[in-house]
Amino acid sequence: MANNEVKLEFDAKNMPFRRLGASGLRVPVLSLGGWLTLGGTVKGDPVKDIIKTAFDNGINMFDTAEAYAKGQSEVEIGRVIKELGLRRTDLIISTKLFWGLRPGPNDSGLSRKHIIEGTKEALERLDLDYVDLIFAHRHDESVPMEEIVRAFNYVIEKGQAFYWGTSEWSAQRIEEAHHVASRLNLIPPIAEQMQHNMLWRERPEKEYAVLYEKYGYGTTVFSPLAKGLLTGKYNDGIPEGSRYDQYADFFKTTIEKLRGDEGKAQIGKVKELTKLAETLSCTPTHLAIAWLIRNPNSSTVILGASSPEQLLDNLKSLEVVDKLTPDVMEKIEAILGNKPEAHPSYGRPALDKYGRY
Repeated sequence: MANNEVKLEFDAKNMPFRRLGASGLRVPVLSLGGWLTLGGTVKGDPVKDIIKTAFDNGINMFDTAEAYAKGQSEVEIGRVIKELGLRRTDLIISTKLFWGLRPGPNDSGLSRKHIIEGTKEALERLDLDYVDLIFAHRHDESVPMEEIVRAFNYVIEKGQAFYWGTSEWSAQRIEEAHHVASRLNLIPPIAEQMQHNMLWRERPEKEYAVLYEKYGYGTTVFSPLAKGLLTGKYNDGIPEGSRYDQYADFFKTTIEKLRGDEGKAQIGKVKELTKLAETLSCTPTHLAIAWLIRNPNSSTVILGASSPEQLLDNLKSLEVVDKLTPDVMEKIEAILGNKPEAHPSYGRPALDKYGRY
């Protein structure tokens, strides 16, 4: 699709924005991620078509990582930003550090060395002077928390990033990072990038509850469609050319579960959700994304797209949010049957800097 043929179906002014955690940064409720697609299965002009479509429809946040497509996701996103002539101040760019691109003993993890050098290399691949947000892609148990916090603080003070966050960290480790930052008067993380969808709720809705309450911790949600399961495309097996088919080795464990009792139970729920979506004149994809947008703790929901058409279709979820009345939400909960119980710490007085009530 040529750039001038991208059909605009949404007014960019209609994209809702929310503050990312307790920071002053406003992010669109829908953002675009590069995992598996940008720089991976999608390269060249199609990347430009997707990013232009996203930007023209109000998505100005693009998420990537050093590990995505072995650095090529950052390269492709940076190239397209330049080719489209997008103004840097109009964009929110986030990347993540942990796995690195080389096998050296200091080329991965969260040592001060890799955080500082990894940030520099990520900026070189992106061809940018700074990113708005940089995540610790996982927690590194081998590195003292003080070293991690100090290193990200250094990156921010050097102007190479404005904020930092965590990804797939436990609430306990996030709490520890805040305690260290408070004790040393350093900059704490502002947001978590975690998996959250209708079939994966325990950590984002229960474990992190006290973090939302105490720190106003933000979220950048990935896998909103449960790796495609919530689209309904796998209701009758694995279609040829689908993500599970293309990445069969990568999703081996997921595919095995899908064929077991647990997977069959989840497919049953997706079929029921599909019927409910039909009553709302939408698809199960739209319903699943809208359900996340409706959650006040979802700062931004990261979409993946392999074409402009797929992205435009996902944007239709914005039209479904207002249809999720309390009655509809109750029907969804009845189908899912997996709402986490309230965290035992939720509603208690805030923890002090030593982690005590």
